[in-house]
Amino acid sequence: MNFLPESIKPWLNFIHPILMWVLLAMSIYALYLGVQIQRTRAAQGEEKKQLIKGRYNVRHFQVGSILMALMVMGSIGAMAVTYINNGKLFFGPHLLVGLGMTGMITTSAALSPYMQKGQNWARYTHIILNMILLGLFVWQAITGVQIVQRIVNSMLGNA
Repeated sequence: MNFLPESIKPWLNFIHPILMWVLLAMSIYALYLGVQIQRTRAAQGEEKKQLIKGRYNVRHFQVGSILMALMVMGSIGAMAVTYINNGKLFFGPHLLVGLGMTGMITTSAALSPYMQKGQNWARYTHIILNMILLGLFVWQAITGVQIVQRIVNSMLGNA
């Protein structure tokens, strides 16, 4: 991969981890918005009117859409950078879980039309998928930090 200057290649390794930490924070925010949607759904009277003004459903959909797009692009980008820098992908738990998460987030988003039509099975499946996804995201953050530490040690010559 000679189209990139050698001085840039090592620094590309840090784009994915930074992006994923931002997406983890966005995921927690999306969870908060989802909880507010559930509160709105269960509320009555004046409380419901106040919660509706928060437009949590619209914000949840928007944040979720951005989250999905960036997660898919970040996953593809990370594999591309790994291949550019190493000439191969490292077939291990971090890669496999990341690919599974990419499938899960797109499946979760694909349930939106059914949720909009009031299908509770879609809503519960969406919630379960996203809770599993959030748990895996935390695990990926931990393993990702370990990978970054190995990369930094390699860059510093401590490998």
